[in-house]
Amino acid sequence: MSQAIVIAAGLPSADTETRLAIALARGISRALADQGYGTLVEFSLNNGRRADVIGLDGAGRFIIIEIKTSDADFRADRKWPEYREHCDLFYFAVPVGFPQTILPPDCGLMVADAYAAAVIRESEEIPMNGSRRRAQVLRFGLVASERLQRLADPRL
Repeated sequence: MSQAIVIAAGLPSADTETRLAIALARGISRALADQGYGTLVEFSLNNGRRADVIGLDGAGRFIIIEIKTSDADFRADRKWPEYREHCDLFYFAVPVGFPQTILPPDCGLMVADAYAAAVIRESEEIPMNGSRRRAQVLRFGLVASERLQRLADPRL
């Protein structure tokens, strides 16, 4: 979990939607780990966007999960199509009770909580551009290593 998410989780002033998004990211990461993915939260893409959860599997495939906590959260966000060229699979993840009919039917869908996530609708697999994949695999590894090192030595 990124330092920003850990800090937000401990803040009494963190709003309800932020706390819910943090909880969903945990459940999604657990579910993806069970499927063989290594995951990172709040991963910056080379287009300046930030993926809520990104996973990399042993075959080098990327999955991006965009968390939406409410219908207002979804309606206010028009940047999500920009994530698609940075993954092979794209999903929205929502909490139980979210109005799922407002989500685009051509995207994957998960329902999540703090402990797990269930796939409701599979994502179509659209392979990434090869050079973008290579660059992103390298960045994913470096970011993961940096975050792990910060845990081992908070001074960094």
